[in-house]
Amino acid sequence: MQPMLRELVIACYLVVFKVVFTLFKMTPQQNKVSFVISFEENAINLYRQLRKHQPSLEIVILCKTMVSEEFKQEVNAKLIPFENNSIRDWMASLFHLATSRVVIIDNYYGFLSVINFKKCVECIQIWHAAGALKTFGLQDHSIINRTQAAKRRFQQVYDHFDKIVVGSEEMGKIFSESFNVPMQRMLRTGIPRTDFFYEQDTKRDITASFFQKHPMLAGKKLILYAPTYRDGQLNNNEIHLDIKKMQKELQDEYVLLIKLHPAVKTINHYEEQYPNFVIDFSRYKRVNELLLVADYLITDYSSLPFEYALLTKPMIFFPYDLENYQKERGLVQNYETIVPGPVVQDTDQLLKVIEANQFDFLSIKEFSDRWNQYSNGNSADSLVHYIQTLKITD
Repeated sequence: MQPMLRELVIACYLVVFKVVFTLFKMTPQQNKVSFVISFEENAINLYRQLRKHQPSLEIVILCKTMVSEEFKQEVNAKLIPFENNSIRDWMASLFHLATSRVVIIDNYYGFLSVINFKKCVECIQIWHAAGALKTFGLQDHSIINRTQAAKRRFQQVYDHFDKIVVGSEEMGKIFSESFNVPMQRMLRTGIPRTDFFYEQDTKRDITASFFQKHPMLAGKKLILYAPTYRDGQLNNNEIHLDIKKMQKELQDEYVLLIKLHPAVKTINHYEEQYPNFVIDFSRYKRVNELLLVADYLITDYSSLPFEYALLTKPMIFFPYDLENYQKERGLVQNYETIVPGPVVQDTDQLLKVIEANQFDFLSIKEFSDRWNQYSNGNSADSLVHYIQTLKITD
């Protein structure tokens, strides 16, 4: 779609959104928390603590994408598909947004650019990552291709974030620059989804359940390959690793788990091509569970290393398009020295690193301390305590 036409379509949709939202805003405010989510792991940890502290609190979860069956079974709240093709769901979503006391979001949502919550409403951005290697928001290099109207809309969305949950001062600075908002808006509770890595009983149960469901993986060394999403990759699941070579060298001891970004829609066929060596977990919703069972992580510019570092396990960085990605999208300065693991450019180098099995665990620990500064295992609880100061009552 051409940029001008795209902007026209967005503008028309947002006008309708604003009108309907404004009408619903005339109805009485309710003691209610509404989530708008694209990812479930922050939401589920925060939901559990909200239920623990305020069992009868009304909670509504507006889901931008499909959630897992586990999520549906656990959550005792209204689950409404958001911005889908159902007018009924869309109207219900706007009603809850307009009448909630607290709105919690985990991504960029364009509707925020045209609405005004009541003065008593708090909009909290919990984001969906504990750290960032690639630029985003106003620092994203690709923003130069967007219209001035789009850039104004981006800032209008960011201005609606009353608080932004952070796991470290480092990430707070990045949010401040990326969203052009003051550091005073940072909420230093830590990232709710990281609590999982401190829950020893839960980790044992998850690990046992995982290998019970996938007994063929027991006794194997598991390599998780989780590359980040690239613009234009929506229907492109090409893997740049030489899997055939990896299978030849590693198949006796290792299994390769592939976890493509949730935005990639097409189904890959690597399991069929490399039986007993490749398992596709791209549709697996709880990525933290994969991090838990994996013995190695291979990634590039993803945010997963920030959480994986909490486990102090080996990670390898495979930025096969480093120069091009830096130019078109943008990365943190000194990427190759910031990441806590070897940086390789091809499969041969990758295999040498795995076979040598020499990793700097002190570097991984220092990386974790830097980026998980406030994520100490009680992040969801700390965030709930903050929400309670807003006088949300049962």
